[in-house]
Amino acid sequence: MSRLSLTLAAVAVGSMAFAGAAQARDQIRIVGSSTVFPYTQAVAEEYASKTGKAAPVVESTGTGGGMKIFCGGVGVDHPDITGASRAMKESEYKLCVENGVTDITEALIGYDGLSIAVSRDGQVLDLTLPQVFQALAAEVPVDGKWVANPYMKWSDIDSSLPDFAIQVMGPPPTSGTRDAFVELAMEEGCHSFPEYKDLSKDDAKVKCARMRQDGPFIEAGENDNLIVQRLESDKTAYGIFGYSFLYENADKLQGVKLNGVEVSFDTIADGSFPLSRPLFFYVKNAHRGVIPGLNEFVAEYVSDSAMGAGGYLHERGLVSLSDEKRAELAKSVTEGMMMTRYGS
Repeated sequence: MSRLSLTLAAVAVGSMAFAGAAQARDQIRIVGSSTVFPYTQAVAEEYASKTGKAAPVVESTGTGGGMKIFCGGVGVDHPDITGASRAMKESEYKLCVENGVTDITEALIGYDGLSIAVSRDGQVLDLTLPQVFQALAAEVPVDGKWVANPYMKWSDIDSSLPDFAIQVMGPPPTSGTRDAFVELAMEEGCHSFPEYKDLSKDDAKVKCARMRQDGPFIEAGENDNLIVQRLESDKTAYGIFGYSFLYENADKLQGVKLNGVEVSFDTIADGSFPLSRPLFFYVKNAHRGVIPGLNEFVAEYVSDSAMGAGGYLHERGLVSLSDEKRAELAKSVTEGMMMTRYGS
């Protein structure tokens, strides 16, 4: 028997075993991004209310952590869906394939803006991306040389900025929010310095992406609600998280301007806010028709009542897709179209 035949036979046997064991789990299991978490949780509550079935179990593991768990295999011991605040990486897709997770549907659900927020009692900064880089990078250019970041106060960067200590709370390396922040804020800010042009490709990758670890940047875990609480208690501290958390806590927090642009539905949708990004979820299609309610749940997620311009996800801060894109998404998700990003 050929290697391909053996592989297909193993998959078939595994699928039959999974179908037989599915009764061991009657709840949908979802992992992933802390940014996507509140949207998925809202859909889970709506699904349970409409169907009378058990609400899905939703865990906030971070995008990277969620991908690792999601790609661990097929079967009741593995989650059905993962949320992500960036697209699945090729390395993650390869991990999925290695573990038999070969049929995945990708759903771009809408857009979000990475927000830098402060307490309502704090000072709203108007920062450029180079200033964000200078505040948070492990190394920065000073007098033509790359040195360990010497800036401890905002006013050290620019005398027009406040004369108090830099304190910015943000996500850990496992978070898609961290990945997006590095790409959209840190790397863009880094590229603006003339010293960047003299770096090798490898050095540029390290210097532009590495966050400082000497105090001003504080890794605050995957629970964005804890960042909100800490900002409320310290008016000189700032926090990084998805726009939905700023929107949901508008009575407590306000957003920092970036390149002179305020974060809002409109500036995220039109791309003028520099830290706009897409949000996703991924469905394991081998679990459809086996895990009870999975098809109904994903249909609810992409419904007009959830994702439409006046839907309950928009009310929680999701920047909606256009009507045309939303119709394409609903078709893709409900029909279980296989992701082709990496040539599947």
